[in-house]
Amino acid sequence: MDRLHAMTVFVAVVDTGGFAAAARKLDLSPPVVTRAVAELEERLGLRLLTRTTRVVRVTDAGARYAEDCRRILAEIEEAEVAAAGTHAAPRGTLTITAPVLFGQLYVVPLLARYLQQHPQVEAQCLFLDRMVNIVEEGIDVAVRIGELPDSSLQAVRVGRVRRMLVASPSYLAAAGVPRHPADLAAGHTLLSAGVNTPMADWRFNEGGRSLVLPLPVRLRTTSNGSVITAALAHLGIARLLSYQAAPHLRDGTLVPVLEAFETAPLPIHVVHLEGRRATGKVRGFIDMAVASLRADPFLN
Repeated sequence: MDRLHAMTVFVAVVDTGGFAAAARKLDLSPPVVTRAVAELEERLGLRLLTRTTRVVRVTDAGARYAEDCRRILAEIEEAEVAAAGTHAAPRGTLTITAPVLFGQLYVVPLLARYLQQHPQVEAQCLFLDRMVNIVEEGIDVAVRIGELPDSSLQAVRVGRVRRMLVASPSYLAAAGVPRHPADLAAGHTLLSAGVNTPMADWRFNEGGRSLVLPLPVRLRTTSNGSVITAALAHLGIARLLSYQAAPHLRDGTLVPVLEAFETAPLPIHVVHLEGRRATGKVRGFIDMAVASLRADPFLN
């Protein structure tokens, strides 16, 4: 059987959750669908699906292969449309990952505009405060904050963010404004995302030298959003990235602390796979994201 046709059949089985449903979707007989997947597994030398009498499940290898098949089939379709001399409207599912708060504050508004402009595109978002392997998890576009390791990914730099301390004006009026990082250890309440240790090694820059102070943290949480809530409630001084505090810096409910001792800013990149011709849906979103993020004053 033609390899591309076999890929189409396999993706249909994964998407519909069964051979019979895939056969109905493609207007094929169930034996033809079953044979196509079996031949594909034999050619690849691995199991793509696990079958029982009641359910069909995709294996880990099968899930990765299905994502590759979707991408290949979409590229072929777009190439055929381009060869015919017409413009292909972006279509398909766009999968994006970003840190949690960055996704909420920046990616969702961007994505809303993009989906309104391109009605044939669907989207799914993985907002996680951990590094996601975009190859293994089938991600089209990722936003990464921090220096990038060497990899085979294509990265476009769109801005930078500061590591900063913030507090409410009411808290600082009551507790006093620290003038040096060492002041934080005496008479101040510190707030931080991270629950592994009661002490936080906060890094500062003093006259070009790195200064690392182990500081007692009174409130430790698993999310930066809850740290911000505590700071807005006048509980103490929070350590955040500048984009996380940006809405509250704008309206004055939080203010910077010890700005002269901040370390070097962290770069922000929009990352996607290199070595593949990006599909229309990916190119369109990246173009919009790069232009919008570079124009944001809190990211540059």
